[in-house]
Amino acid sequence: MWPIALLLLQGAAPSQPPAQRQAPRFTQPCGRPDPAFTFTAPSRTSYQVLEAEHARGADLFTLQLAVASSDTVLQRLGARALGRTEQETWVVDVLPLLHSPAASVRREAVLAGTQMRAVGFGMPCVTAGYADPDPGVRALVYAGAGRTAPPSADWERLVAAGLRDSSLVVQRGAARGLEALYRRGRRQFAATDSMVQLLERTAAGSADREFVLLAAMARHAAMLSQPASGRTPLGAWVQELRSHSDAQVRRLAAMMSPHDDARRDPSALVRLEMLRPGVAVSVEQLAAALRDTDEHVRLLAIDRAASVPDAGALVRPLTAPAHSWRTRAHAVLSLARIDKHGARAPMRTLSNSHVWQARAWAARAAIVVGDTVTLRRLARDVEPNVRLEALTSADEALAALTVDHAGLLTAAAEFLLKQTGDQAVLVRHSEAAARAFSRISRNKPVTWRDARVALLKLVVRHSQHTPSLGGRWMAQWLRDPDPSIQRMAIEALPALHPAPREVTSFIPHMPPPYVPPPFASEAELSALRGATAELRIRGKGTIVLDLLEDVAPMTVVTFARLADRGAYNGRTLHRVVPNFVVQGGSPGTDEYDPATNFFMRDEVGASNIRGSIGISTRGRDTGDGQIYFNLVDNVRLDFDYTVFANTVRGMAVMDRIQEGDVIESVVIRRTTAKRSAVGGH
Repeated sequence: MWPIALLLLQGAAPSQPPAQRQAPRFTQPCGRPDPAFTFTAPSRTSYQVLEAEHARGADLFTLQLAVASSDTVLQRLGARALGRTEQETWVVDVLPLLHSPAASVRREAVLAGTQMRAVGFGMPCVTAGYADPDPGVRALVYAGAGRTAPPSADWERLVAAGLRDSSLVVQRGAARGLEALYRRGRRQFAATDSMVQLLERTAAGSADREFVLLAAMARHAAMLSQPASGRTPLGAWVQELRSHSDAQVRRLAAMMSPHDDARRDPSALVRLEMLRPGVAVSVEQLAAALRDTDEHVRLLAIDRAASVPDAGALVRPLTAPAHSWRTRAHAVLSLARIDKHGARAPMRTLSNSHVWQARAWAARAAIVVGDTVTLRRLARDVEPNVRLEALTSADEALAALTVDHAGLLTAAAEFLLKQTGDQAVLVRHSEAAARAFSRISRNKPVTWRDARVALLKLVVRHSQHTPSLGGRWMAQWLRDPDPSIQRMAIEALPALHPAPREVTSFIPHMPPPYVPPPFASEAELSALRGATAELRIRGKGTIVLDLLEDVAPMTVVTFARLADRGAYNGRTLHRVVPNFVVQGGSPGTDEYDPATNFFMRDEVGASNIRGSIGISTRGRDTGDGQIYFNLVDNVRLDFDYTVFANTVRGMAVMDRIQEGDVIESVVIRRTTAKRSAVGGH
C-alpha cells in the first residue's frame, strides 16, 4: 500500500523524467489478493485518466492517482495508460495492483507490465508456488513471459508449465507465450524436443478451437526455430490438424507439412499456402491452381510460375489483353523472369494501360528485361507511383524531387543517396534535396516524416561542401515540429560551417517529445460508444465493423472524424498480401502519403485476429490514418499495432479485396448503446 502523503508530495514536485529515473530492481509481491486492499487518493475521472494517457508522460501524476484510487475502473485505466508509456521505470507504480481483490485490475496490471517490457512480469510469483486464483491472470502471466523474457530453455520450461494448468484459459495463454518466445528467439534459441512434445500432447486432447489454433501457431514457430537437420519430428497431432474444421488450423498444418489434399481444400487460406516458395509445385499442379475459383490463388500461381520449370507456356497466354489488368500484370512480370525476350512485347502493351497500377507492374517487368526505352517513358508518367517504380537514373530522381508525393520523394532521395562520383554533381543533388525539403516543410504536415528524413539525410551528406547549406540553414530546423527532424539538425550542426555561435551554444541534447492535438471531448467519446462503421468496397460489397472505443478511444475518434468528412471515400487499397493483410486509405496510394496531418498515439491492446482492423504505422506513435485489415490471425502484430475495430459482417468481402480496389464510402453508425470504459484485452 502506498502512503498517500508520498503521492501528494510527488504532486507538489515535478516527477522525475523517465530518462533520468532508474529502472527499478524489485522483488515482486506474491500473496493472495487482499479483500481489505484499498487506496485513498484524490479522485480523478475516467476522462481525466484518458486525457493523461494521451499526454504520454506529461501528466504522470494523474495516472499514479488513478492506480492508487479505490475505483477499479480508474485503476484499470491508470495501469493501461502506464503500460502504454512502454517505460519499465513505471512498473513499481503498477506492482501493488497485483494485490487487488478485483481480477480485472490484476489482469490489467499484468498486461501493463508486459507492455513495459518488464521481463516475466508476475512469473516469480508462479515459480515461488503462488498461482493467482483467476485463470485470466495466470494466462496473461504466461503469455507475457513469452513476449518479454530472453529466449532460452529455462524460460521455455517456465512458460510451457502453463500447459499443465487445469484451466483451458491458462493453456491458451501458455501456447500464446510459447509462440512469442519461439518466434522472437528464432536466430538465437531452438525449441527443445521435450517442450514441443508436451505442446503436442496437450493440444491433441483438446476440442477447443482457439487453443488448438494457438498451439498450432506455437508448433509452427517451434519448427522454424530449429535447424532443418535437427527438428523435432511432427507428431500424429499435426497430421490430424489437416482435417480440422477451422480453415486457419488447416492452413497451419499445411505450412508445417505440405500435402496434396491441401491443394483441394475448400478454403483459399489453405490452398494459398501450397503455392509458397519452398513448397514443390509441378506444372500440372500449377495449371490446376491457375483455374482456381479464387483470384488470390490464381494470381499467386502466376507469380509462382517464374520458379517452376517449363511453366512459361502456361503464363504466356495470360498476358493477352482479353484478361484483367491484374492477371496480365502478374503474368507479364512472371514471364519476364522466365523469358526476357518473349516478355518485351506484352510488357510494352501493358505499359500503355489506362490503369496506372498496371503501368507500375510494367515498370517492374521492364527492369527485369532491361528495357531502358520503356523505363525512360514511364519515369515521366503522370502517376507518381509509376515514376517511383521506373526510377533508374540520377536525372530522373532529381526531376522527381519537384513532385509533392511523399512516396516518390522518399524513393528519389534514397536513390540519390546511393550515388557516388564527382563531388560537384553530388553537391547539386544536396542542393536539390534542400529545396525540396524546404518546400514540403512549409507546405506539408509532420506526417510527411519519411520523405523529409530521406531528403535531410541527402542534404547532410554533402552539406559540408555546400556553403549555402551550412550551420545557418540547418539551425532553422531546431524548432521543427517533428522531433525526428530536430534530432537530425542537432546531430548535424556541430560539423557544419559556419555554425552560428549563438545557436551552437544552446543546442539541446534531445528534442522535446512530439505533442499531438488535444484529446477528444467527453461528448464526442460518448457519442461513439457502441458505434459501428460500414465500409463499402466498390464492386465487392460492404464490411460492417464494431468500433472498439473502449480499447482505442482516440483512434476510433480519429477514424470517425475522417469518415464523417469523407476522407476515405475514393481512396485505394494499395497493398494486398494474401493470408496476411490488406492496407489502404492513403491519398497518395502508397505507404508514405498520410491521411492525417498529425501523428496518432498508439493504443495497443486488442488482438490482431482475422477480420480486425488496425492503424498502419512505421514506428511508435506514427499512425497517420492509413488502415489495414487482418486476413488471418496475426498475433505477432499484437502489442505493436493499434486494433480499433472487428468485422461483424462482410468477411467474404474482405477476402475478395484485390490491389487497386477502392473504398467507396465509410459511414459511422452511432447508437445510444453504451460499453464499459475498459475492455478488449
